[in-house]
Amino acid sequence: MEYRELGRTGWKVSTISFGTWAIGSAWGAVDQRESLAALHRAIDLGVNFIDTADVYGSEPLVAQLRRERKEQIIVATKAGRRLNPHVSAGYNRANLTHFVEDSLRNLQTDALDLLQLHCPPTEVYYQPEVFGVLDDLVQQGKLRYYGVSVEKVEEALKAIEYPNVQSVQIIFNIFRQRPASLFFAEAQRRKVGILARVPLSSGLLTGKMTRDSKFSGDDHRQFNRHGESFDRGETFSGVDFETGLQAVEELRPLVPAGTTMAQFALRWILMFDAVTCAIPGAKRPSQAEDNIHAADLPAFSEATMGKVREIYDRRVRELVHHYW
Repeated sequence: MEYRELGRTGWKVSTISFGTWAIGSAWGAVDQRESLAALHRAIDLGVNFIDTADVYGSEPLVAQLRRERKEQIIVATKAGRRLNPHVSAGYNRANLTHFVEDSLRNLQTDALDLLQLHCPPTEVYYQPEVFGVLDDLVQQGKLRYYGVSVEKVEEALKAIEYPNVQSVQIIFNIFRQRPASLFFAEAQRRKVGILARVPLSSGLLTGKMTRDSKFSGDDHRQFNRHGESFDRGETFSGVDFETGLQAVEELRPLVPAGTTMAQFALRWILMFDAVTCAIPGAKRPSQAEDNIHAADLPAFSEATMGKVREIYDRRVRELVHHYW
């Protein structure tokens, strides 16, 4: 396992970490015992960073994992998506403090390692008072550090203007390459960590899906294809399912022998030095193992990287590049 510095926190985190959305909500049925086993297997293999959120429902499971392990496990959580309606005015001192207190209880800790604003409306990034509240929560000892989770590159660039933002979580994968164009350089210049979320494009980049793949009614890959419940870019990275499948078939010949498509997609992300870590999810220990072994793969050639870019430019770019 490789470890990279997370912003200016002093922490070095595993380049393949663990995202818990899939073991919390909106991904179909979940077996809590198997989910906990997946988390344990990840720690066994060197993972030391876990991403969760209050709305996922997975914070208590992460707390249980921490109780059962001796290793240092850095936990990032998120706040804001419990607001209903989810509007910028809701990101006020009373609500943010309430959300933090709830997460402290759920995670059974005195201070949150890293709190991230959970994809707030764009206007929030233009409200310095919101970040002032977060500064106060750090001063009170309730947070060690804070960052943001964003939908758009514009939001990421605005967020890192605030001096105490330590990390930005952003969708970055083979099907969503725009962050690498400008944002990565700015984040590196300001020493801000980058968490690459949706790294497998909601499973498309595992190479296991087909036109016949079915998703349950409580799976966002079924109910949010067109952004019915939240930003459509969260589901298959905003790429329509059929186009994604076609692009995956073009990518398949690039995958080295003995390597899975998921490992290929994750290793591609790690080719970008600005990225601190990718945070794929896993419902089973075998999935966690497959993801984590991506960190052991050798670097890709310039030719391979160029071919991935060509497929993106031809198949996917016009669908996503200027939207997020």
